Amino acid sequence: MMGERTGVQETLFYGFSLEQHVPDNHLLRSIDRLIDLSVIREHLRPFYSTMGRPSIDPELLIRMLLIGYCMGIRSERRLCEELHLNLAYRWFCQLGLDGTVP
Repeated sequence: MMGERTGVQETLFYGFSLEQHVPDNHLLRSIDRLIDLSVIREHLRPFYSTMGRPSIDPELLIRMLLIGYCMGIRSERRLCEELHLNLAYRWFCQLGLDGTVP
């Protein structure tokens, strides 16, 4: 006799990796191999104020703009929405699953 699942139990821990869910031939993987944005923070530091509210990380902003340009997303609001939904975009921006999108 086939049983029926009576209750839904939430899983406490997931073995999930964004790295495994982005295909090797994805455009953003190719771009990530070619660019090095590690020095951009130090290069742009003189242009940021030490007072006030913290700004968006410049490396994250450049990565987001690259996604918008390559994927044809013209609106920044739409880009933020897509970043919430698309795993490859989150991987490229190095946000992980729980990272906040600006």
